[in-house]
Amino acid sequence: MNLHHVTPILRIFDEAVAISFYVDFLGFRIDWEHRFEPDLPLYMQVSRDDCRLHLSGHHGDCSPGASLRIATEDIDALQKELIAKRHKHARPGVQEMPWGSRDMTVTDPFGNRLTFTELIDE
Repeated sequence: MNLHHVTPILRIFDEAVAISFYVDFLGFRIDWEHRFEPDLPLYMQVSRDDCRLHLSGHHGDCSPGASLRIATEDIDALQKELIAKRHKHARPGVQEMPWGSRDMTVTDPFGNRLTFTELIDE
C-alpha cells in the first residue's frame, strides 16, 4: 500500500481574481474546469510541476483561510520570479525557519495561505 500526492481544495469567491492570482501571478496552469450548470460555481484544477490544487467556488467544499505547505526546490528563484511580476498585493520574502527549512508565504485573495518550503542542506 502506498500513499500518493495530496490535492488540497481551496475556497475561492471570484473566478477572475483566482485565475489572476494562481495562473498569472503564481504561474500555475488550468488543467480543467467543471460546472454542474453554466450559472453555478466553478470547480477547477490548477497545477505547476508536480503541485496540484483544486479551487472551488462551492461553499460546502471547504472553508476559506486554509494553510498549506508546498515543497519546492530553489526557493530563491521562485521568489525572484514572483517579485519580478510586481503583484500589487504580494511581495513575498524568504525566511530561514528554526526547524531547518527556508519558507516563503503568500496569501491568496481569499485568505488561503500558501507556504513554499525548501529544506536546508546541512
